[in-house]
Amino acid sequence: MKNVEIAVGIIRSHDGKIFITQRGESSHLAGFWEFPGGKVEQNETPFQTLQREIAEEVDIRIHNAHFLKTIEYQYSDCFITIHTYLIEEWDGEPFAAEGQPSRWVDEEDLNADDFPDANRSIIEMLKNLDNKI
Repeated sequence: MKNVEIAVGIIRSHDGKIFITQRGESSHLAGFWEFPGGKVEQNETPFQTLQREIAEEVDIRIHNAHFLKTIEYQYSDCFITIHTYLIEEWDGEPFAAEGQPSRWVDEEDLNADDFPDANRSIIEMLKNLDNKI
C-alpha cells in the first residue's frame, strides 16, 4: 500500500470565506471539492510544498501560514498524511490556475459530503477554529 504525504492550505478571507477547488475528472476522487495543496516531494518540507502548490494551483504568494494539524487517513488503496495550514495573508487573488472549478464558500456552508473522506476532520476543525487560534 502506498503512503502519500500532502500539504493543504485553507485560504480564508477577512470575511470568513474559504477558497476551494474541485478535483478534475481524471484525478483520484474526481468531482470532490478540496482545499488547494499537493504532494510533498523528496527533500521538501510540508511548508515548502504548501508554498509551491498554492503558487501553482491558485496563483497567490503566501505571506503567512499558521500550521493547524496533521491528519492521517487510511483509504482502501493508500495511507494519506495531510499537513493543514491556515492562510489568511497573501499577495494576489486566488483563482483556479489549472482550469478546475473553484469558489469561495462560507465556513458554515462547508459540507463534508462534498469532500474526500480524509477532509472530514479538517472541516470539523474549521467549524471550531476561531475558538482555538
